[in-house]
Amino acid sequence: MTSDKQTLRTCPNGHSYYKSSDCPTCPVCESQRKPESGFLSGLSAPARRALENNGITTLEALARLSRKELLSFHGMGKASLPILEEALKQYGFKFREL
Repeated sequence: MTSDKQTLRTCPNGHSYYKSSDCPTCPVCESQRKPESGFLSGLSAPARRALENNGITTLEALARLSRKELLSFHGMGKASLPILEEALKQYGFKFREL
């Protein structure tokens, strides 16, 4: 069941889905491109896209950021910080201190 404000959309790959926001992201395509392993695999799709859109695809690149810088990315929320901190810690990294 959908709310009155949701509209039916079809992505370029032919997937039909309902959205209530202006976000053009197809949830079907997004779930298919989710990594099966690595630190990006534990994140929500918006948080993962926030990192990818800012060129952060490795733990080394992530460690160059402070928590404040990370939270300034559109789509990144506080719930992702513990996941990312644990991933950094496992490999001997940590967020940059300001």
